[in-house]
Amino acid sequence: MNDRLNAYGALLLRLSLGVMFIAHAWLKVSVFTVAGFEGYLTQVGLPAFLAWPIILTEILGGVALILGLYTRAIAVLTLPLLLGTVLVHAPNGWVFNAPNGGWEYPAFLAIGALVQALIGDGAYALKATPLPRLNDQVRVSAA
Repeated sequence: MNDRLNAYGALLLRLSLGVMFIAHAWLKVSVFTVAGFEGYLTQVGLPAFLAWPIILTEILGGVALILGLYTRAIAVLTLPLLLGTVLVHAPNGWVFNAPNGGWEYPAFLAIGALVQALIGDGAYALKATPLPRLNDQVRVSAA
């Protein structure tokens, strides 16, 4: 295993997740329109007021991921959005070309965000998420 390249793998994942979030926010604003996205949310049983929080989460989360600002925390904070998207698309089936989109892509993105949270910021991150210091020694107690 070549650990020298791990930071660059994490960087590529971070950049691709960030670009994906921004692209989806842009799609909601420019193609579907905010009003159209609000209508979609109500159609699937969610309140329309969630449109802007979702869009802002995608924009701000995407920018933070691209810049490497608190990557682990941002990845974890996007998980409810991604898992909610999986639930919304679950009735449509597996494949992305199913009417209203399948659930496989948001599920893959949720796994990607979870992996990002686990592996960390990667190369060229501006601000790492502080982690609690764990004891490096494993203590075994006698039974």
